[in-house]
Amino acid sequence: MRGAAVSISISETGVAPDSIDKIAESLAHAGTLEELVRPLLELLEKVTGLESTYLTSIDIEAGLQHVLYARNTRRLQIAEGLVVPWGDTLCRRALDERQPYADDVGTRWGDSGAARELGIATYVSTPVHTDDGKLYGTLCAASDERKPQVAGASQVLEMFSRLIAQQIDRERTIRSLRQANDALAVTAHTDATTRLPNRRALLDEMRRRLLGVPDNEVLLVAFIDLDGFKAINDNHGHDAGDRFLIAIGKRLHAALRDGDFVARVGGDEFVVLSAARRDVAAEVSDAVGVQLREATSGHYVLDDGLEFDYGGPSIGVVTAERHESDIDAVLARADVAMYAVKRQRKGKPGR
Repeated sequence: MRGAAVSISISETGVAPDSIDKIAESLAHAGTLEELVRPLLELLEKVTGLESTYLTSIDIEAGLQHVLYARNTRRLQIAEGLVVPWGDTLCRRALDERQPYADDVGTRWGDSGAARELGIATYVSTPVHTDDGKLYGTLCAASDERKPQVAGASQVLEMFSRLIAQQIDRERTIRSLRQANDALAVTAHTDATTRLPNRRALLDEMRRRLLGVPDNEVLLVAFIDLDGFKAINDNHGHDAGDRFLIAIGKRLHAALRDGDFVARVGGDEFVVLSAARRDVAAEVSDAVGVQLREATSGHYVLDDGLEFDYGGPSIGVVTAERHESDIDAVLARADVAMYAVKRQRKGKPGR
């Protein structure tokens, strides 16, 4: 579609058909702005007869114009990456004076320092406006010699400008969709209250870690249940309960070692993943349980000024071997270990 439109529109400019077909082919497969613009600049040189062709972007707030992509084939050199004050550019003057073509730059815009330094004699340009109507930049061609205006060149320049604007809008749309998708992915894997990873994120992380556990290590899974949480909700309200969950999450996160992972899996339950060498797994499991309990026990001052002492959660820690595939079974084992600790803390023989 893109290539066919180019061929039809420039068929009367005198450009060789094989050149048109070659460039149109590259345009049809352009996936990025650069891949689109490079062949357009080559074709623009053939259409206008001007040896320097370039695309700029304009930062109105900063008052700067950037040369994004440039093609130079003879003496005049418009440097790619060049940044110049927008107010002094030929592009700005051409837009303000509605003068897209000039072969008398030296006399018409003799006060332009940029034009004098570059030695521009002939200049053509057209603005590039995105779909929202904003000025993105300019598509330009220039020469250090006086060159006559080629019939049909202005139409081709405008058509190229529209193609470029469409690609810019397309890339912006893709970026927006990717950002939205990333935000949705984060939301889908994040607990709304504590902003910690949720159960779905935990399951994904456990699968990933169990596939990559070194032969001499095991995965430690600590299941944490907040004893007394119902009383906090009943005595102080659900808002206080949520603030307490947030505070617990922060303390757990602060207690993690490098490479550890914590998630809220629902209600008043959290899970921490860690790792240990197989030969010291029992000792490290005990140490992890103690460390997490100490981190979450003690005095709490919530955002609304509510203060209380908390006796700490029940924590069960189990090990999981490399390539264990039943994640739910691993969590069930950790849950059973946690309830064993809970029974001991309550001094009761049953669950």
